[in-house]
Parts: sequence; structure tokens; C-alpha cells
Amino acid sequence: MAVLRAIGLMSGTSLDGVDAALIVTDGETIEKFGPTLHRPYSEPERGLLRRALAEAPSLTERHARPGVLAEAERLVTRSHAEAVERLIAKNNLQTKDIDVVGFPGQTVLHRPQNKLTVQIGDGYALAKRLGVPVVQDFRAADVAAGGQGAPLVPVFHRALVASIKRPHPVAVLNIGGVANVTYLDGGPAPIACDTGPGNALLDDFMRARTGKPYDDNGAAAAVGMPDKGFIAHVLENPFFDRPPPKSLDRNAFAFANPGLPEFSVADGAATLSALTVAAVVRIVPHLPQPPRTWIVSGGGARNRALMRMLAADLAPATVETADEVGWSADAIEAQAFAFLAVRCLRELPITFPTTSGAPRPMRGGVLARP
Repeated sequence: MAVLRAIGLMSGTSLDGVDAALIVTDGETIEKFGPTLHRPYSEPERGLLRRALAEAPSLTERHARPGVLAEAERLVTRSHAEAVERLIAKNNLQTKDIDVVGFPGQTVLHRPQNKLTVQIGDGYALAKRLGVPVVQDFRAADVAAGGQGAPLVPVFHRALVASIKRPHPVAVLNIGGVANVTYLDGGPAPIACDTGPGNALLDDFMRARTGKPYDDNGAAAAVGMPDKGFIAHVLENPFFDRPPPKSLDRNAFAFANPGLPEFSVADGAATLSALTVAAVVRIVPHLPQPPRTWIVSGGGARNRALMRMLAADLAPATVETADEVGWSADAIEAQAFAFLAVRCLRELPITFPTTSGAPRPMRGGVLARP
């Protein structure tokens, strides 16, 4: 197959901004990693997206955009267009050099048990503005078929792990707003699922208590004391006893934050970081074998306190960041959506029974032409 130049985009549940990344791929292997770019959200933009997230649970139809959701969709489309345009301009490229853009939009509601998943962002408007074909709506076909519609990146993780030498089994752990894991041991398809809260609860707590968007480098968590009783209470949720595949909405564990106000900032940060780690540890008995290698990406890879907790609780397995193995911890999900966009053009499956619970390997994505 001929390789294509694809730009992938990602606006995660942490609401920090838009990542854009270029890769050269045939949808099976990765020939080259290209430049990356981060377009941060301003605080007013984050505020608008948080209002959209708060309003989204009332939705019953995935294409409805009442109230603030319509305004938020315009913001998502515009900010993603700006990220692509800046990436192209900064690297002396032209739009004609790009074959496709992978645009997952911003997930505001994910209830696969109701066959409902909502991502805001207008791929047709994006394609028209950029003059480049855009693949959007990656989750819908999987959810309609009875799958979880998430996680979507495991097939990209498989391609990444094939390019490195590490003891198997290998687990790729992405810690964004929600944390998800991909288990790889040479099987025909990866095994994957969401593990539980990632950065979302911690970010919300830090914003409420300090006005800061996150715990920078895990500095607060590093000097705090986790509350084991609080963590044990959250882990009583039946979600943690279910085997893969399974997925979560960003706000699935929002009930946990109201119980934290009596904690100091440091103890609250330490408790929520330790909760993320404890949820990861809980998935290990559900995997075919304990992973010997863990590779961590996403914002959680920058949280040094969280990384220390992972290394301690997952021993004797090794725990590395994506950057340490030569990947990009920050851009990996944007790269994944470039890869998935090419798979969509090639009519290759992007989800599998072992990753999303779909009844069969599923194609996905909707192509919007300029």
C-alpha cells in the first residue's frame, strides 16, 4: 500500500488544548513521525467546554446541539482548524501536501450502554476551511453495533510496539482525563479498555482549590498523603470488577470530588493520583498475563508523583514514559487519529471485539470532502 501524509488531531477530556501531529503511514505500519504542535485553550474557551460538558448529559440524540453545545461545537471546529493551519505554516508545508486529517472532535457524552456517544465538532466545515479531506465520527459505527466505541487507539499502539524491543507482554497506558490500557502479546488483536479515572478528577480538584488547571509535575501529590479509605470506597464501584472491554464517560466518577473538600490540596492531589494508580492495578488480574513492560503516555506521564506510584505498585514490571522509548507522550493520541484516518480510507478495521466489545472487527469514521 502507498503511504499517505496524515495529520491527526486530539482534544482530550483534560481540556488543555488541541494537539496536532503529522505522520506518514499506510495504516498498518508507521514510516515516519512528522512535526507536532499544541494549540492551548484559553481559560474562557475551557470554561465554554466545561459548560458544554455539564449540559451534555441531557442529550438523547447524538446530533442535537442545544444551547451552549452549538457554540462549543463552533469553538472546537475553529480551534482544530487553527491547530492544523499553524502546524502546516510552522513547518513550511502546504495543504496540498496533506492527504487526510483525522478529527475525533471533543467527546462531551459517552454512554455506550444506551448506544449514545456524542463528539462535537463539524468535520464538513473543517474540510471546507482546510481544503483537505477529513475523517470524523470514529466511534459511531462501533457503538451502533453494540460496542463501547472506546478506546480507539489500541490498533495504533500495536503498530508502535511492533517497532521497539521490550519484554512482552507490553501494556501501553494512556492517562488523559480517563485512563485506558492496551495489552499486547503478539495476538491477532490487542486487548484494551478504560481502567478508570485518569487526570480528570485531579484536574477538577486542583482548579476548584487552587485555580490552577492541573498538578504541575505532581508537585502537590508528592508532598501529600493518600487517603486509603477514600480510594477503597471509590473502588467499590462495580466498574472495577468488570473485565475488558469497558469504557467510561469523563464524568463517571465526578461523585468522588465532593468528598474531597476537607482534604488539604496536597492530600487531595495525592489521593486522586493514587486512585488513578489503584484503578490501573485493578485491571491486571483481568489480563491474560501480568505485563512485564508498561509504557505511559498522556498528561499523566508528566506527573512525577503518579509515575513513582505506578512504578512501585506495578513492580517487578518496568514502567517507562512514552518519551523514554522514543515516542511522544504528548502527541501520541493525535498521531493515533492520523493513523486511524488512513485506516478508514483503506477500509481497515479500527476496533475489535477485544478492544471495544463490538461483535466483529469494525471499520469506522465518516469521510468529509472539501
